[in-house]
Amino acid sequence: MEKSDIDRFLKLSELFYKPHPWHGISIGEDTPETVRVFIEIVPGDTMKYELEKASGYLKVDRPQRFSNILPFPYGFIPQTYCGESIGEFCMQKTGRSSIVGDGDPLDICVLTERSIPHGNIILDAKPIGGLRMIDRNEADDKIIAVMQGDAVYGSMDNISDVPKRVLDRLTHYFLTYKEMPSMDPNKSPKCEITNVYDWNEAYEVIKRSTTDYNDEFAASKRELISLIRKELK
Repeated sequence: MEKSDIDRFLKLSELFYKPHPWHGISIGEDTPETVRVFIEIVPGDTMKYELEKASGYLKVDRPQRFSNILPFPYGFIPQTYCGESIGEFCMQKTGRSSIVGDGDPLDICVLTERSIPHGNIILDAKPIGGLRMIDRNEADDKIIAVMQGDAVYGSMDNISDVPKRVLDRLTHYFLTYKEMPSMDPNKSPKCEITNVYDWNEAYEVIKRSTTDYNDEFAASKRELISLIRKELK
């Protein structure tokens, strides 16, 4: 069976089966300048939702118990993975050792002046920078992007265009969203943001996350193609 036939089979299957948000949705043709984003949670959500990797459905991760509320829609970039290359880049930029990727798709926060009522949607966004976050020796980058066509944020091209107070809200949220008032400070999650980086570095993080994704899932894709060939002979 020719590769074109396999691609056609997979494309037609999308008519009858919902694509997995992580693996089945394209990152977009103009990446890294523009990326497709799957939104998991939005401002005002009293629950923290995240993708269940096995099923592709959103699941409740935990209630948002306290006053720390997400400032903007938040989710991940499909067909990305934070693995070896992401960990290496973090060590290169920070001069630290023993940093690894967190094993999740690449997180992204999308600035928009519009109210998005719920998650489980996709949108297109323009990356303009990011936060280099380390969570217990795991690289957990947060790409900052603007929603394509947004009236207020859409014209921004770099993280330096974002008002300082807006950036302060973002960094505060990501540094504190796992903390609880009753938690022993010595046992609280050790999250830190080492620096804020610009669009150029965000592009590099996105490219490395796609490399990590292909390295992690190439064998599974080959196995799928082999099974399709066997079944359709």
